[in-house]
Amino acid sequence: MPKSITEELMEAVLSYDKDVLANVVRKKLEMGISALDVINALTLVLRDIGRKFEDGEIFLAELVSVGEIVKQVTSEILEPELKRAGGKRKTLGKVVIGTVRGDIHDIGKNIVASMLFAAGFEVYDLGADVPVEKFIEEARKHTADVIAASALLTTTMPVQKELSEAIRKACLNVKYIVGGAPVTPEWAKEIGAAYAPDAVSAVEVVKKILGVKE
Repeated sequence: MPKSITEELMEAVLSYDKDVLANVVRKKLEMGISALDVINALTLVLRDIGRKFEDGEIFLAELVSVGEIVKQVTSEILEPELKRAGGKRKTLGKVVIGTVRGDIHDIGKNIVASMLFAAGFEVYDLGADVPVEKFIEEARKHTADVIAASALLTTTMPVQKELSEAIRKACLNVKYIVGGAPVTPEWAKEIGAAYAPDAVSAVEVVKKILGVKE
């Protein structure tokens, strides 16, 4: 029995090899399958992989790898093809995400970014050690709906508060969510932010604060 596009993409994604996935994607486009249909199929694949991670079927490093290769193939092949065809990927919202200034830890943030992307959000990942001003600048530039800030050190948590104050001063119409190992619901409430305890729940929290219903 012929494999479905989703099954083929799943196999390619689980090769953890960008070139393998890119080749499958190009073949689908050459067959006349639209870039939007390929993106939608990849979204289903990533959601399934997210569930596999939740169930302990795949490891953290594998989840991060999957997220990275899918983002690269999407940005390098699918999105340019989508623009050429005059289409646009449907997104649930725009999220600017990063680890705050003074903190170079990014594994948890990378997972959150990957899972938000998989769920259908447009994600702008600023990396680690991100100044408050950069969050504000990028949120304004991309007309973001959400700013997500991670802090993995108790010494960098105050930067999350600085960012909260900067968002208010800039009068940005965005929701603010924080997370990270030392971050607590009480801290998030104190600084006026939403809180996600882990990468899996971050997607649901972002959907909730934006009122997204699928």
